Amino acid sequence: KKYEHLRSGRVGSMLTVRGVDQVRAVQDIVVNETRLGIPLIIGFDVIHGYKTLSPIPLAESASWDMEAIERSACVAATEAAASGINWTFAPMVDISRDARWGRVMEGGGEDPFLGSKIAVARVKGFQGDDLSDPLTIAATAKHFAGYGFAEAGRDYNRSDIGTVTLYNMVLPPFKAVKDAGVRTMMNGFNELNGEPVTGSTFLMREILKQKWGFEGFVISDYASIEEMIVHGFAKDERMAAKKAVEAGVDMDMESYAYVNELAGLVRAGEVDERIIDDAVRRILRVKFELGLFDDPYRYLDEKREKELVGNPAHHDAVLD
Repeated sequence: KKYEHLRSGRVGSMLTVRGVDQVRAVQDIVVNETRLGIPLIIGFDVIHGYKTLSPIPLAESASWDMEAIERSACVAATEAAASGINWTFAPMVDISRDARWGRVMEGGGEDPFLGSKIAVARVKGFQGDDLSDPLTIAATAKHFAGYGFAEAGRDYNRSDIGTVTLYNMVLPPFKAVKDAGVRTMMNGFNELNGEPVTGSTFLMREILKQKWGFEGFVISDYASIEEMIVHGFAKDERMAAKKAVEAGVDMDMESYAYVNELAGLVRAGEVDERIIDDAVRRILRVKFELGLFDDPYRYLDEKREKELVGNPAHHDAVLD
């Protein structure tokens, strides 16, 4: 019963499942027991190391050493991939200038030029030159957009900024990593100028997908679709799902709004099926690029896991 959602084909990705044994157990179910056998993509918050930890991203940014920052992300990717993970919810590329915001530790500082360079270095470190290499993982640039300007430095709070700040401070690191080939983007919990970014057609459709030509997929932040009800932007889960998918959110993290509501919205003619096709296509493309359709078990090698996780060379690299 615990795995019924997996067997019924209602799960396409999982997070916090880690270690070759755990990942193999869930991948086995979806590959062998579901109608379509589409492999799972496995995500995890690999922020500044997996088992072997590097300095926090803000500390790394103070080095101004892009080569060291890229190497740090590469070590993290190698260990995560060896543990069966193929997707990280990093780097956080939010520019922030308020030290009261606790998440400044996860970003690259105050400056959009330096922040863009750091963001690209981290994406290159995670993704390498070939995403199908079983020691690389897909990166996620977050939080799109404006989260770092949360009012009074209070997490989840609104951001109220002008176009100069948006285009010259907030967006440059996201554009830089899009150009560098980042495969996924995550939106945020915040409102931007009165609208939850999870429901922002302006950000996700007009800027990211149309103007910039982003071909990866957008994932919501943790339950941020459902939280649009709390914002007063949607009256219920059904409306939240409709607003999010139409705005450009391709994957729902944790709120269950898509699982519960999307099929009914399409059947009722309230959501165009082409929007669903586009979201599915984007997610499947990344799974193809990771090599999961060639071999759903390519990240699952117990010997590799034992050899690479926490090995002395990685200790030396992060110490350096």
